[in-house]
Amino acid sequence: MEILARELIYFWYYFSVQLSQIAIYWILGMILGSLISVFGREKLHSMFAALRDRDLGILGIIPASLIGIASPLCMYGTIPISASFAEKGMEEDWLAAFMMSSILLNPQLLFYSAALGPAALIIRFVSCFLCGISAGLLVRFFFKGRKFFNFKGFEEATNRDIDPNLFLRFIKNLWRNVKATGPAFLLGISLAALFQRYVPADVMASLFGKHRGFGLLMAATVGVPLYVCGGGTIPLLISWMGNGMSLGSAAAFMITGPAMKITNLGAVKIILGIKDFALYLAFAILFALCTGFLVDFAFFL
Repeated sequence: MEILARELIYFWYYFSVQLSQIAIYWILGMILGSLISVFGREKLHSMFAALRDRDLGILGIIPASLIGIASPLCMYGTIPISASFAEKGMEEDWLAAFMMSSILLNPQLLFYSAALGPAALIIRFVSCFLCGISAGLLVRFFFKGRKFFNFKGFEEATNRDIDPNLFLRFIKNLWRNVKATGPAFLLGISLAALFQRYVPADVMASLFGKHRGFGLLMAATVGVPLYVCGGGTIPLLISWMGNGMSLGSAAAFMITGPAMKITNLGAVKIILGIKDFALYLAFAILFALCTGFLVDFAFFL
């Protein structure tokens, strides 16, 4: 019993330290996400729809990727929205840029990522933005003349934020966000506490820091099974980076994680054929690895 009590005390210590470091980012991120979802979502999607009527050509990929990042919707909300845009004649490359960046990042997760420090925050934003642009360019040049997405059967989801009282509408959305992300957030802190207690720092440093190429491969690999919720991975990244994980490895993890999260893969598979789905997986992995190599090269010159 004494051993168990001692281990629980250690666990609580590491848990409480992690919680105190990032709880404020989670709370403020939830508030920001709900504010955008309630008061800005329709405006963002109207802005994207308005692009269809402008003769932007290939340059339309840029605002499409930015709007994807700014959109608060999850992947299962993004697909019906994209389906409605496609039905109205939106360019497929613009849709690819919008959807790819939306998969990787949203305002809420961007705010969470501030807990990782300014360098990691900027790298996450820029890499996700460029990933959206890259996806759009690839679809434009290699799938011109044929459909890349198959949105058959999708309809735009009904907006649940319809309470006439704006304050109550915001509170309801905030509570849904808390219920959706809270368990994964606490799980992430618990896993980070366990890593800190039972995994020696030199092991983490050797996996993610000392051997850059191997560290990138490891980060890109573990990003898939460990990525359940974006907010839940922030405590893990803080712990790993504190124990030697390079910024490049962190960047690779932050791309493969959301891009290849099981629920997101299920959604993407619905709208892509087998061949195009395989191309999506290859693109996500290669972009993550290339980003990681470039980041490490820039920071370790």
